[in-house]
This record gives sequence, structure tokens and C-alpha cells, in this order.
Amino acid sequence: MNNVKNSFSIRDMENLSGIKAHTIRIWEKRYNLFDPERTDTNIRTYSLASLQKLLNVTLLYNNGYKISKIAKLEDSKIPALVKEIVAKNSEKSHALNSLKLAMLNFDQSLFLKTYNNLMEGRTFTDIFNKVFIPLLNELGLLWQTNTISPAHEHFISNLIKQKIYIHTEQLQIEEPTKKDKVYVLFLPENEIHEIGLLYINYQIALRGYKTIYLGQTMPIENLVDLLKYYNNIRFISYFTVAPTQYDLNDYLNRFNEVLEMSPGSKLYVLGHQIQHINKEGLPNTMKLFNSIEHFVESLGTT
Repeated sequence: MNNVKNSFSIRDMENLSGIKAHTIRIWEKRYNLFDPERTDTNIRTYSLASLQKLLNVTLLYNNGYKISKIAKLEDSKIPALVKEIVAKNSEKSHALNSLKLAMLNFDQSLFLKTYNNLMEGRTFTDIFNKVFIPLLNELGLLWQTNTISPAHEHFISNLIKQKIYIHTEQLQIEEPTKKDKVYVLFLPENEIHEIGLLYINYQIALRGYKTIYLGQTMPIENLVDLLKYYNNIRFISYFTVAPTQYDLNDYLNRFNEVLEMSPGSKLYVLGHQIQHINKEGLPNTMKLFNSIEHFVESLGTT
């Protein structure tokens, strides 16, 4: 079975490259950069090779090359010029393009090759912040516009999660060096989006704290068990789609009952849904963070 997506609409091309469809049409008509096929109803469709070329052309264009000059290059010369630019200062853009192609083709080998190249001389934190976060931000748009399917999103997300697991495990081989508090990370019921929480778990472990990662869709009543083992717990959760804005107040009230059983413990929350929380009404045992970076910066003081 062939799982490779090899035909793209002009809107797909726009969404994946960031170049407006109108501009792509101009480049196509004026400079013959692309040669799309047309359906029986005269709708343009582009090949995977055309997408690869557009991504390379976009990198050159964003690095100061005039489109008229790019158009005069032989197709075989464009990738070589891209490599020269990447070697100087544009590896992030090239890596993002390679990861998109890996996702579209379900190509694990390309993902690993791109990732291993990035790891040469860089920290995992640097790669996550500068490459994975921008990629994950784009995934939402690509999914909403039907450029990619849920299968594409799950494929690339799980490869990223594998890398977080590997780096976290390397840290957790050693005993924690800081024992004044324990971080318990979980997602509420019906919440499955865990990349952000996994990365936070890594960052906490990186700083020498003990973490207990409980993962997806944890009922509040099950968290009470942790109070039997630890004091001064920092519960951390990520509300992407759940609880809904209509259930948030009830959820936080119920969670506050847990915190009242352990006076030294607190709840920290991140994620899209926190925009619906009234910050002024929060008890001092709860705190909201508007980004992973915001939370990481606070580590050691919270």
C-alpha cells in the first residue's frame, strides 16, 4: 500500500511553504517555476517534487535571492545552493522543511537524519524550542486546513515524543539532587495532548528534581493517592481541550479540595484553556502559566 501523499492543491502548497497561492501562481506563470497538472475540472495539482522545489525556492527567496534569479537556475543547482545557505545560517528553515516532508511521507528515516544533524553541537532544549515548537505550531494550521490528516499529525508527534522520552530517561538514571518538592505531572480526563507536558517533565528532571509522570486522562480522585506518599507536591497539568471552559470552575474547585488535604501542595496549569480562567479568583495554591517558556523560567522559584 502506498501511504505517500504525492498530489497537492495550491492551498496545500501555500500552507506548507508560507507563500501565498497568488504568488505561487505568478511564479508559475511568469517564471515557469512549476508545471502543475490539471484535473478534468481545470484545478491545479502539484507533485511531491514540485512541493520540494517550492520549499527550496522559498528558503532561497527568504534569504535575499530574487525570484527572477532563482528561476534561471537549473533544477539540479537549487538543492546545492540551499545546502550552502543552510551551512551558513538557515538550518532551522531547512530542518522545518525536511521534517514536513518526513511527516507527509511517513518517512521515519528522514526525520531521524534531520534530527541527528540538528543534534550536532546543539542541546535538546535548543532543538525543541527553535525547531519542534515552530513545527508543532504549524501542525494545527495544517490540520485545520486539511493539508495533513490526523495520521500525519500522530506520526510526527509520536516521533517527537520518542525523543523527549529518550532524553528524559537519560536524566532519570541518576537520583534527583533536589528533594524539597516533588513534581507530579498529569493530564485531566479526556485530555490526550501531552507533548508540552512531556517536555516540561524533561525540563524539571534536567534541573535535578524528582518527577512523577502520570500521563493522559487522570481523574482527580486518583491523584489523592499521591498525598499518602509525598508532601509539598507541585501538581502540573496542561489544559489544551479539557476541561472545557464550562467545566473549568467546577474542576478547579474540586482540585482545590485535594490541595486542602495537603497544605504544602500547589497546582500549576498551562494550555489553551487557561484563557477562560478568572485569574483574580484563583486561590494562592494555584498558578497559571501562559507558555512553557514562562514555566521553565520560574523553575526553582515556584
